[in-house]
Amino acid sequence: MTAEDLIRLVEPLTAALTDLSLLDPLAAKARLDAEHAIDSPEIEAIREAMAVGVEEGWLVPRESGAVKFGRLAKEQNGFSLDVVLSGGDGPRHKHPLGEINLMFAWSGEPIFDGCEPGWAVFGPNSIHVPGVAGGQMLILYLLPDGAVEWV
Repeated sequence: MTAEDLIRLVEPLTAALTDLSLLDPLAAKARLDAEHAIDSPEIEAIREAMAVGVEEGWLVPRESGAVKFGRLAKEQNGFSLDVVLSGGDGPRHKHPLGEINLMFAWSGEPIFDGCEPGWAVFGPNSIHVPGVAGGQMLILYLLPDGAVEWV
């Protein structure tokens, strides 16, 4: 498994999400849960590939405190693809266009900003300190147009 293999696995997902409106985060999450369930073969293949990337050290090569991170792709179907392995808080930031997170439990029983493993959606102009409690979570961040502001 390589980064290119993982990028190819994620491509059908990002292609399917190009028309997903993030204006109503709850509706967007409901659509993601229905069309791309966390236990579906499509999402399970992504999880397995991400786990290989973490274990081999190429997916999250940088580290800051309780957070390891890396960029998978600068652009794919209008999204940047970033990966974080977190067991704590990351840097406060704003999502000018929103953010979609695909989250997998890595250890313990992690909760990300009140969300269990699966999908989390943040609407345009939302601001937060991304925090994981109760274990570690492996997260694929999909940022429309790669838009993020560090605040």
